[in-house]
Amino acid sequence: MGEPTRRMFLVATASALVMAAGAEQRAWDFSFPAIEGGILDFAPFKGRVLLVANTASFCGYTYQYEGLQKLHADKSGAGLTVIGVPSRDFHQESADDVTVKTFCETRFAIDFPLTTVSHVTGTSAVPFYAWVRAERNWQPAWNFNKVLIARDGRIAGTFGSADEPGGALLGGAIDAELARRV
Repeated sequence: MGEPTRRMFLVATASALVMAAGAEQRAWDFSFPAIEGGILDFAPFKGRVLLVANTASFCGYTYQYEGLQKLHADKSGAGLTVIGVPSRDFHQESADDVTVKTFCETRFAIDFPLTTVSHVTGTSAVPFYAWVRAERNWQPAWNFNKVLIARDGRIAGTFGSADEPGGALLGGAIDAELARRV
């Protein structure tokens, strides 16, 4: 079993154990393989607001990387962390993590956390997106769909590609969550 496959198996097994124990899942129960290697565990973000976006390098919405980076930079001090999940589910992303990472850093100066290229839809979806689908009957319909996670780890909202990072709808929802205390 290759290392990325092994890591995803371990993440899925841990998620299944939490569900089997009857505990209510929260975003903090999930992790992804990180694009630079290792694990991007959501547990250390407990108490922060997360905006998790499935991304792609060759999409008409790729310009949203700029807005996501601006949100991350401007609101990180208030408690927001943006997390990008590159995905090939809509056939608009490179298969190679190194290529994706280089593209994001050189074209958009991205410094928010990125996962490895991951499935976000269907039966192959990584455990985080499977949880969102189970909780909200929602999955990304296209690239740059967003999941807003409240400080308590629950899903605060889901947003489509047209919901711009700097737009009123998403911005208002983020600000409302940042104003809430756990």
